[in-house]
Amino acid sequence: MLTPQEKAVELYTKYDELGRDFTRGVSMREFAKECALVCCDQVLSDMGADRGHQYWTEVKAEIEKL
Repeated sequence: MLTPQEKAVELYTKYDELGRDFTRGVSMREFAKECALVCCDQVLSDMGADRGHQYWTEVKAEIEKL
């Protein structure tokens, strides 16, 4: 498990990379979708097989359809 500082850097880096893509012509819609998917992936990886796992898996599937 990452320390809070390591997790903060990891998340910052993921969104920074997405932002760089956005400035290269990716639509705001695609940027928002990618950010939402990063969020879902993070929640899913942190929760393991907890009760909310199915819910967040479905949320991710719905985002992918957007």
